[in-house]
Amino acid sequence: NQKFQTMLEQKNIRKAELNSIIIQKKSEENLADNSINEFSDQLVKADNKINNLTEQINDVNQGIITNKDKISELTSIIDKEQTQYHREKSKLESLIAITERYDGYGNSIRKIMELKETNSGILGVIADIIKVEKKYETAIETALGGTIQNIVTDNEKTAKELIAYLKENKLGRATFLPITSVSGKNTYESEPCMQEKGVIGLASSLVRVDFEYTKLAKYLLGRILVVDNIDNALAIAKKYKYSLRIVTLEGEQLNPGGSMTGGAFKNSSNLLGRRREIEELKKNVSDVSKSLN
Repeated sequence: NQKFQTMLEQKNIRKAELNSIIIQKKSEENLADNSINEFSDQLVKADNKINNLTEQINDVNQGIITNKDKISELTSIIDKEQTQYHREKSKLESLIAITERYDGYGNSIRKIMELKETNSGILGVIADIIKVEKKYETAIETALGGTIQNIVTDNEKTAKELIAYLKENKLGRATFLPITSVSGKNTYESEPCMQEKGVIGLASSLVRVDFEYTKLAKYLLGRILVVDNIDNALAIAKKYKYSLRIVTLEGEQLNPGGSMTGGAFKNSSNLLGRRREIEELKKNVSDVSKSLN
């Protein structure tokens, strides 16, 4: 009996030890479950983060594609603007060179204008002094006729010296307009003909000149009517007994006495429009240059 009592106590001790181990293992199991749950939560968060990052990567890739398209489009625009810039600049430089050489003018005029830098009395040719809107260029150039190449000087003395220069060097003839001797009086500004149908205005009122050349403009153009078309011009000429000089926007000309000039208007030199075209090209080149920068 004593032996079995001893064995029973030993078994109870072993049982207690095993119960202790079981409790410990259950505790460890709980800790492991908690870790598993924690890691599961982290895994879910990681998956969500991966999904978000994947969406962001897709968005970035789409943005890259869009930006590449924009870059391609902008590159195309820049190429076109660069082409336009070089074309406009080349045209501007060519036109400036032509204007400075006075191409399209008579030899005598070119020779006189070569002296302009050293002779302050040479103010310029009429085409340099008069500015006009493009829509009136044909009418005003018709109105000016040959006077468009006349040389304006500061006074009669300068004109006399230049005539002597042409004569001595056998350079031909030229017409000079001393600014001190021209008069802008006796224009049609207040005449009844200004109210007639189709009259746009006096040729002198459709041009722009610096203040000191106001009389010159009136002297050259103050007695020339600019009319919208030839039918109205004929009606006005007839009414005033062919005493007026009239030009139309398309370049027809009715002279005092009844003679008429017209037809296809060929003006390859475009003397009057050169300065205007140079200013337009300068603005275009400047605008394109700014957009490229």
